[in-house]
Amino acid sequence: MSFSIRLTPEEKSLAESYAKLHSLSVGEAFKRALFERIEDEYDIVVADEAYKEYLDSGCKSTPIADFWRELDDEIQC
Repeated sequence: MSFSIRLTPEEKSLAESYAKLHSLSVGEAFKRALFERIEDEYDIVVADEAYKEYLDSGCKSTPIADFWRELDDEIQC
């Protein structure tokens, strides 16, 4: 899939400088930025859900020993 975007001369210069600094094409720089943004927003949603579960539980955390046991059970399945 390909796409085009309109940039001001200043935006174009900045994008090209950034891409050059990181040895990327401008397209690859935009692609990485897009997917990093998507990942960041996903992480925020997951964190918000975990915090809501914590609040709904009465602000009780899980002891680390229980957490490790749970992970061991998942790995053995």
